[in-house]
Amino acid sequence: MARARTVVEQPEGLVFRRGFLSEDEEHELLAAIGPLEFRTTTMRGQTARRTVRHYGYDYDYESYGKLVRGQPLPDWLTVIRNRGASFAGVDPDDLVQALVSRYPPDAPIGWHRDAPMFGVKIVGVSLRAASRMCFQRTVSGLRHVLELELPPRSAYVLAGAARSAWQHSIPPVKELRYSITFRRLRSERWVA
Repeated sequence: MARARTVVEQPEGLVFRRGFLSEDEEHELLAAIGPLEFRTTTMRGQTARRTVRHYGYDYDYESYGKLVRGQPLPDWLTVIRNRGASFAGVDPDDLVQALVSRYPPDAPIGWHRDAPMFGVKIVGVSLRAASRMCFQRTVSGLRHVLELELPPRSAYVLAGAARSAWQHSIPPVKELRYSITFRRLRSERWVA
């Protein structure tokens, strides 16, 4: 049986900013990202089309479990992390994990909430190509949805209900796109 669907206002805790980066800043970031070695991810037995690079802590997508300390954030990433922390209203040192994702054409990321070991605020930065970020939540059998355009150089914060009660996804992208996601840890108990 199909569920009814309604388009809603922006979820509580979702903050969005166009022009978070200048074109020159984006160009410098892309120059730093270009030579990185990305790895594939597998979730629930499915290998994703997007590839990733972790800093601060490595995350095992298949186990949805413990984190392992990884490479420290490089200087070029620390600068953006500090600006993202200011945007989110958190201490930069609290954003201890960075995820650089590479989305080739037709690569999506399915419906999910970021893993529970990550803190109550998540900061994302969109690079190189536009995409959509979709949100969904079912309340009393009614599916609420929102689509947000993410132009290059934009940023968002997921906090409150946007972080904990809504799922989000990225539909297949049309062009090569990168994103940088900064996260806090809820507790060191998640670290192996």
